[in-house]
Amino acid sequence: MSNIIEVNQLTKKFKIQKNASSLRGLFKPEYKNVTAVDKISFNIKKGERVAFIGPNGAGKSTTLKMLSSILYPTSGTAIVNNLVPWENRHQLAYHIGTVFGQRSQLWYNLPIQDSFALIGKIYNSENISFKRRLSKLVNLFEIRDLLSHPTRSLSLGQRMRCEIVASLLHKPQLLFLDEPTIGLDVTAKEIIRNLIKKQALEEETTLLLTSHDTDDMEKVCERVIIINKGKIIFNDSITSLRDSYLNKKYIEVTTDSGEKFRKEINTKKTSAKKAIDELVQKYHVTDLTIENPPMEEIIKEIYSRD
Repeated sequence: MSNIIEVNQLTKKFKIQKNASSLRGLFKPEYKNVTAVDKISFNIKKGERVAFIGPNGAGKSTTLKMLSSILYPTSGTAIVNNLVPWENRHQLAYHIGTVFGQRSQLWYNLPIQDSFALIGKIYNSENISFKRRLSKLVNLFEIRDLLSHPTRSLSLGQRMRCEIVASLLHKPQLLFLDEPTIGLDVTAKEIIRNLIKKQALEEETTLLLTSHDTDDMEKVCERVIIINKGKIIFNDSITSLRDSYLNKKYIEVTTDSGEKFRKEINTKKTSAKKAIDELVQKYHVTDLTIENPPMEEIIKEIYSRD
């Protein structure tokens, strides 16, 4: 299987003003270089689903913006679908889709169907094939009853389903997803994850997904690249990460008396199911959630083993 993304020593530095908030900064500004992405290298094969994760400021979004031609790198190289992104922006746009969880590509006051029609025009989609493609995605993502509604009237979960459809209308070979489940409730997150994975498997779409939520990574992707302080610190399968670093779960319980407590379990010694059964037998449980350790904890564990 051939590589659809090849990254070699990719680096991005930003010049920022050190004394911007002071009066001196108005007359004698001082600057420093900050390295957001530091000589990273990796390959992604066509059809792979890869999580690209790390804490805030790790370099995730900056990398995605370079690979999708939004930013120029300071140094290094990248090939995306046989194109250099920042040299072939227009051509690359026909082969990639992007979803940024905090930035909409839908027109705020227009009905969803009008936004989709405008996006079809932008990509010069043929009318018949575009309608067929749109109908397929509308059915898959179950948004037919939303088409006549303006974007502003949708819930966040509804909007995200429409955002993903919008990014897939031109049938991209590669989909960049930057925090697609941010701000969503548990049910909406699960729906989005299932739909993303189902669509990717059906069309062999390559996925590169960034997220702070390790459940996004586990439930959608097959490989994970972890970046921290601009450097890649882990690049392996989800199975390898789970076996090595995801042996801990946190169970938060609320009892009928209103008491809340948090229990940590080691899944190598006790299954989550067994731990839940024991808690239910011991307490009158009214609510229960299971969480993976936060990304910062996983990164700390990776560093401690180096």
